[in-house]
Amino acid sequence: MNLPIGVLDSGIGGLTVLKVLSLSLPNEDFIYYADSKNAPYGTKSVDEIYILVDKIIKFLINKKCKLIVIACNTATAAVVSDMRKKYKIPIVGLEPAVKPACLNTKTNNIGVLATEGTFRGQLFIETSEKYKNYVNIHLQVAKGLVELAENGVFDGEEVENILKKYIKPFIEHNVDHIVLGCTHYPFFTPIIKKITNNKIKIIDSAEAVARRTKDLLMTNSNYRKEANRQNIKIYTSANKGTITNVANKLFNVEYNSDLVEYFFI
Repeated sequence: MNLPIGVLDSGIGGLTVLKVLSLSLPNEDFIYYADSKNAPYGTKSVDEIYILVDKIIKFLINKKCKLIVIACNTATAAVVSDMRKKYKIPIVGLEPAVKPACLNTKTNNIGVLATEGTFRGQLFIETSEKYKNYVNIHLQVAKGLVELAENGVFDGEEVENILKKYIKPFIEHNVDHIVLGCTHYPFFTPIIKKITNNKIKIIDSAEAVARRTKDLLMTNSNYRKEANRQNIKIYTSANKGTITNVANKLFNVEYNSDLVEYFFI
């Protein structure tokens, strides 16, 4: 079916998921909604997140999207079940990659960096309970990183000092996997690798989301097999500056000038 896939996030973080989706599904078109005006979602109540996500899903449905990816761990944890009950459209959510980290750890210690909202989510709680007798799961609420990413600050002394505070306990507990439980955090991977001397494996959920999306498209006969010149439309509820700069780098817009279009809501 020649309709786009909708992707939403509290801001620019979901671009890290969109990048993997676009590479995994090269014949598909995408519409991305960055709700940067209301970022971060991690400190908001479930009711507040429900209202925001519901509005975005309606927007994406009006844009004729055939499937929606909630590329936000916090939003998934808070409202994905309710949204699936409310809407018939297939909805893919994000869950921190705790399972692969637990299955592959050699030290039986993993670290999870996420927002408060993600740690409160039922999916995260259930997965953690499943492995807690075998693996020590060390949690860190990472405050301030989403705000830095939304302002286009991905490195420098301030970023490094904040991350050192969160990563140091992981190193002290001998973790060998760090799970990035927020789509904004992969932007900070180079700094995390520097702090850990590249000795700890860093994982996120983007690849798993791409596999699940492809599976649902095929299962529902919505997968676009024929070659298509991919088009990505990016909408933002805040200033276009940061998201334009970040997306241009992620998608090599300099060499694919007709790939991405930007819209201010």
